[in-house]
Amino acid sequence: MKIGLLGFGVVGRGVYEIAASREDMQVRKVLCLEDISLSDAEAVKDFAEILNDNDIDTVVEAMGGLHPSHEFAVAALKAGKNYVTSNKALVCTYYDELVPLAEQMGVKLRCTAAVGGGIGWLSELERSRRAQTIEQVGGIMNGTCNYILDHMTRLGMDYAQALKQAQSLGYAEANPATDVEGIDTWHKLILSANVAFGVTFDKESIPVAGIAGITAEDVANFAAHGLVCKLMSKARRTDGGFDAYVQPTLVPQGSPEAAVPLNYNLITFLGKTSERMSFYGQGAGRYPTAYNVVEDLIDVAAGKGFYAPYGPVTKAGNAQTMRYYVRGGWTEPAEEVWGSAVITAPVSVARMHAWRKANPQAFIAGVEA
Repeated sequence: MKIGLLGFGVVGRGVYEIAASREDMQVRKVLCLEDISLSDAEAVKDFAEILNDNDIDTVVEAMGGLHPSHEFAVAALKAGKNYVTSNKALVCTYYDELVPLAEQMGVKLRCTAAVGGGIGWLSELERSRRAQTIEQVGGIMNGTCNYILDHMTRLGMDYAQALKQAQSLGYAEANPATDVEGIDTWHKLILSANVAFGVTFDKESIPVAGIAGITAEDVANFAAHGLVCKLMSKARRTDGGFDAYVQPTLVPQGSPEAAVPLNYNLITFLGKTSERMSFYGQGAGRYPTAYNVVEDLIDVAAGKGFYAPYGPVTKAGNAQTMRYYVRGGWTEPAEEVWGSAVITAPVSVARMHAWRKANPQAFIAGVEA
């Protein structure tokens, strides 16, 4: 396998190093805007040099972002090159374009490292859905948010302190909005649900709320009631279709999710036959993520493409009801008062997220039954 590598940052360098130790693959060219010197690969600054190289049969994208990643992916697939990516935003946003295009061109597309970093989550969903109906997917999918919430809960830090420490360790970007507003988790949930259920979710039908507004007072309220806050994702089958959402969620102390420390992930599916199956590990990092990219390359070499057939565009209904912890502006019925916050009467997920959209200063967290 001859590889054109797009990006030479944390993940890209890891892929290059692992591939160099193998005899069945070789990175021939690396697209990098910085000046780098490699002993066994050519560094280029123009994607066309990879696209037009007939010896390169597979492109690996480790750049992130939507543009020019999208344009590169389409061009590579149309040129008859396999495409492996760790870019969850790309595959989630352009799912209904890239998956059919790869099939049309007779090439392979894989993206295992896009969800869970080093966890073989999507590949296990692929195997499981062949033998049973997947009823639900989700869990803790963002290591940055989990690190912040873990340090607020265990060490008593406030949000700003925990975020600053996460940034100093490289777990959070200088602008952490994609993580703390839940967008990264949202992309990962959508991609997971598409694979699990064999559909293409309408992204705008899946609401998302992040952790950016959480305070030390909130965390103290949760602890006083035996609860821990985690940023949780969930997509599940219902009698009428599907529910799917991302939001801070209060889970009981002692539950598996409550115990997930630092930047780790815990992702779960519920199968009709297998029931609960959970996957735990580092959700980011050079070698865990690069390892899964190389696993995809091995699968591509063996002729294995995308995980699930492309399905119809589907909207999430979000009629599920639950109680919510709300701090800031709630004037509707409430069952309890916790300091300056309330616990609402049961309300649908769709209605609560619509209310929060109109009241962005408020902090909400679902209360697990």
